[in-house]
Amino acid sequence: MSTLFRFTEPLPPEAATGRVAEVYEQLARDFGIDRAATFVVLSSAPEILAPTWALMRESLIAGPGDRTGKELAAYGVSRANKCPFCVDAHTVLLHATGDHALAERLARGRQPEDEEHARVLAWGRHTRVPGAGLMPYPFPREHAPAYIGTALAFHFINRIVSALLTERLLPGNAQRLRPVRSLAGRSLARTVRRSAVPGAALALLADPAPGPAWAAGTAVGPAYAALRSATAAGAGLLDADEQALVRETLWDWDGSHPPLAWAGLPDRREHPGARLALLAALAPYRITQEDVTAWRRPEHTDHCLVHLVAHGAFAAVDRIESSFSLHAARETS
Repeated sequence: MSTLFRFTEPLPPEAATGRVAEVYEQLARDFGIDRAATFVVLSSAPEILAPTWALMRESLIAGPGDRTGKELAAYGVSRANKCPFCVDAHTVLLHATGDHALAERLARGRQPEDEEHARVLAWGRHTRVPGAGLMPYPFPREHAPAYIGTALAFHFINRIVSALLTERLLPGNAQRLRPVRSLAGRSLARTVRRSAVPGAALALLADPAPGPAWAAGTAVGPAYAALRSATAAGAGLLDADEQALVRETLWDWDGSHPPLAWAGLPDRREHPGARLALLAALAPYRITQEDVTAWRRPEHTDHCLVHLVAHGAFAAVDRIESSFSLHAARETS
């Protein structure tokens, strides 16, 4: 299993204790995958692992709305972020919902035949551009907390996966074969189609706050607020000038993928921490061993690296989320 991980060596799931073990227990019950590498890679930082799982669970799994629709939104987000691991995962999960034809159309690079599905997919993809995915929603307004939460959860998870995991969802990339995708999806079908009680993941959070207005009082809000708070701690790994650089770069970001000749990317010898944070935010798939080595010192454990990558990743999520919060504030004023 360790070959899935880049730059860190998480403890085996069977060695988990405390809050990490509790997350794995919920993963097995509500997600159907008890050793999902997407979450194991965060296990050296339980304070980030728990709200990441909570945000995904309370939006994608337990939140209101059609699971197929939310999987389509997550698929669109993953495509926009160039995360092959998550694209493959959501193709399998679409099979698990029973929408086999839809899953295979997407796997072949085609658009959904159903217009509503196509609009949801496009909405998910456009959320990478701050403000572009706001209105009109391609889903009922009362389902917005779950759809927005799903999109934001995967803007974060995509970046973690691209930075810290390989692209291989299954051994030998077997998920690229149609029979394997279908079989893997069917193995998860019972769990995916079972209703989950909202709010169960909030017990894993230390002191959940109400969360943003767009969450409309649902369990998605405290999960999002907890992840924002947890990832903010990674700023302590950067000096004041580096923190300002990350903030300013994200404020000016238009949702595009940076060019290979990225003039604003700090040199790894001068500001390796800021470089890692900005890559995690905007191009996590371009993080190299050289980038990590330039930053790492004896005191920089896997826990530190997870915090730094998570801080950068959430900086992009927060920039995207700000548009939803602004819109919600205008609606209530």
